[in-house]
Amino acid sequence: SPSFIKAVVSTQSTGITNNLRSVVTMKLENSVPGPAHRLKNFGVNLWAEFSSLAKEHKATNIGQGFPDFVVPEFLQEEVRKAVAIPSANWYTRAQGHPRLVQELATEFSPLFNRNIDPMSEVMTAVGAYEAIYAAITAFINEGDEAVVIEPHFDCYAGDMDLCAGKLVRVPLRPSGDAKLAKNWTLDKDEFEAAFSDKTKLLITTTPHNPIGKIFTKEELEYIGGVCKKHNVIVVSDEVYERVVFDDNEHSRIGSLPGMWERTLTIGSAGKTFSVTGWKIGWALGPANLISQLQHVSSCSTFTAPTLLQEAVAGAFHHERNLAKSEVGYFSWLSTTLQKNCRMLADAFSDIGCEPVWPDGGYFMLVDTANMGWEFSELKTGRCYDVDCVKWLTREFKLATIPISVFYGDKNRHLAAKYIRVCCAKSDETIVKACEIIRSLKKN
Repeated sequence: SPSFIKAVVSTQSTGITNNLRSVVTMKLENSVPGPAHRLKNFGVNLWAEFSSLAKEHKATNIGQGFPDFVVPEFLQEEVRKAVAIPSANWYTRAQGHPRLVQELATEFSPLFNRNIDPMSEVMTAVGAYEAIYAAITAFINEGDEAVVIEPHFDCYAGDMDLCAGKLVRVPLRPSGDAKLAKNWTLDKDEFEAAFSDKTKLLITTTPHNPIGKIFTKEELEYIGGVCKKHNVIVVSDEVYERVVFDDNEHSRIGSLPGMWERTLTIGSAGKTFSVTGWKIGWALGPANLISQLQHVSSCSTFTAPTLLQEAVAGAFHHERNLAKSEVGYFSWLSTTLQKNCRMLADAFSDIGCEPVWPDGGYFMLVDTANMGWEFSELKTGRCYDVDCVKWLTREFKLATIPISVFYGDKNRHLAAKYIRVCCAKSDETIVKACEIIRSLKKN
């Protein structure tokens, strides 16, 4: 009771007082209401888990998708110019910094074969992460469903959980030579069976993370046709659109006939310009859809950093003047990451692993099945690939990412012995990683 607490606190005994304070604090902590039910599926974030492990063992990190090379001089200059503009250090328009939405409209209008309105059909966000969250939150009610092509980035599931929605997963399966990402395809019967009267969204990624597949125009036409049949909105995550290998071509589902009206296309300055820490993203689409995302954003982050939006706008303007030239950043990025992928693929092939050659993007799958590695005796209760990744990190200081974490329970077996590596790394990191990979054959 309050009188009892007052009496004890007045005593000269420091020990008793401290003990009582601990008891009172404990009771208060234990009486705090529990978290919302929608957080029940959240546990340790997989990126935090594997990032911490990599740092703990000072591992060469080719797992996570953050470029570790120096920011190009032209991007550094855009930041210097932006910070000298007084208004670039203030709040900007909540729906998107005027200069950036104008640059995005100018950049993407010809790619979508239409005149995109910068003020109503473009929205900026705190990274593509927020844009995806806003898209899902804006349209998913409790009990609604979203079809997602699996494997998929983990935030899609988390965002659906926060909305009390249900994610219906349809996997890509190898058809033919599994060592080529382009041969990982949808089973049409399986895909169409995933749609129901409850389906509100389709979430897809191209170039794909983690497989590295770029969906062809024909594949996107088929996907779009199914979405039109079921009156479904498409959330197309295209953050890796600037990284295209060989003779592949990045097609945009929102540019196809009848698809602009039902498509939200998500982009990222972090992936486009290799500055993931800037956290500037965007969404493009029809005004009636974009306005709903803007409502969500206005109640969460309000606006992305003005300074960095101004710098990204300058970067797009700079690149447009160098469009498709050999000195342009986008040309350099694809060429460099393809070279890095080839080096990693050769190293893994040399020891008996089978890399899955990507069409583009940051990542490549590697099948470790031929290595004969076994971890069942560890009895961790985790999937093979999780144990494999942890073993490589601890014993060889090589950080990669397991693929099973990109799947739901039903299809996790499809990723049994695959791991993911990232090609968006510096020359030094790639060379060091290749040395470690080749040393595995000896061990």
